[in-house]
Amino acid sequence: MKIGELSRRTGIGIDTVRYYERQGLMRPANRMASGYRLFDEQDVARLHFIRRAKVLGFTLEEIGELLALSDHRDEDMASMKAVATARLADVERRLAELERMRDGLRTLVDACPGHGAMARCPILNALVEDAA
Repeated sequence: MKIGELSRRTGIGIDTVRYYERQGLMRPANRMASGYRLFDEQDVARLHFIRRAKVLGFTLEEIGELLALSDHRDEDMASMKAVATARLADVERRLAELERMRDGLRTLVDACPGHGAMARCPILNALVEDAA
């Protein structure tokens, strides 16, 4: 199949497919005499894998590592778990930071009456204090 059909079947844009190919996430496509790239079902499966990994928050570098690991299905799964465990720890750190940000913003929003002189705005004053 040509790149347009691959794009339609996977929901991944043509430019993104080309980018993944340049980044080594996709094997170089076979080419027709006319120069058109030719893809197969393995390419469809690989793009679905990449898409699902991105949804889970893996970076392209990590996805490349996961793809390399997935090519060795007879080996022990410890390395796959290690990569996923590291990603989970990163997500949990980011969630903790987002919760801290939410709590701080909630405190400021609750403290602001929403009317009156801007000079007395607790949100503005907190931002000015943090900057100083």
